[in-house]
Amino acid sequence: MRPAPRLYLATPAIDDPDRFIAQLPALFVTADIAAVLLRLKETDPRSMTSSVKVIAPVVQAGGAALLLDGHVELVARGGADGAHLNGTAALDEALPSLKPDRIAGVGGLITRHDSMIAGERGADYVLFGEPDAEGKRPSPEAIAERLSWWAELFEPPCVGYATTREEVSEFVMAGADFVLVDDLVWTDQRGPTAALADLDQVMRQAYASASKAAKAAQRLSG
Repeated sequence: MRPAPRLYLATPAIDDPDRFIAQLPALFVTADIAAVLLRLKETDPRSMTSSVKVIAPVVQAGGAALLLDGHVELVARGGADGAHLNGTAALDEALPSLKPDRIAGVGGLITRHDSMIAGERGADYVLFGEPDAEGKRPSPEAIAERLSWWAELFEPPCVGYATTREEVSEFVMAGADFVLVDDLVWTDQRGPTAALADLDQVMRQAYASASKAAKAAQRLSG
C-alpha cells in the first residue's frame, strides 16, 4: 500500500508575517501538514525576503517544508525549502538554483506530455487541478483521472488541488500523495484550525476506504 497522503497548505497573499505565524502552531497540532506554499504579496525584494525569514523557521519547526510560490531568487536568501513553479519552462529555469538541495515542484501542466516532461527533468512533485490565469480548472473527475494515471505509472509524488471536501476525498481515493488546499481552509467560517481538522479526518477516512478496496482487489486477483 502507498503511504497515507498528507496535506499541502497554500497561504493567502501574505503581507503581515507576524500575524500569519501566530496561527501556525495550532494548525500543525491539528492536522498532518507536509508543506506550506507561501504566496507573498508583491512588494520590494527586501520586504519579501524578510517575510520569508520570519515564516520559514516557524513552518519548519512544525515539521513541514516551506515552498515559495515562484520567487526562486528568494528561496536561499529567505531560508525556504524550495519553490513551486508554473510550467516546464519555469521549472527548467529554476532547477540549476534549486537542485540538489531544495525542492522544485511544478504545476501548470496542461497535458500528460507536459507532466511527463516535468518528471523526467527532475520535478519533486507534479500538481494537478489548480486554476489557470482566468480562474478556470478541469472538472474534479478529470483531475482525479490524471492523478490516478500518474500514481499508477510514475514515481514522483502527485498533488491534487482541492476546492471542496468532496474533492479532497476523491483525490485521495484516486491516488494523490498530497492534497493542496487554500481557500477551503482560510475562508471557512469555523476558522482555519477547525477546517484543517475536518479535512485531516476526511483524508484519513478516504485513505482507509482506498486501502480496504485495494486489499479486496488483491484477494480477488490472488
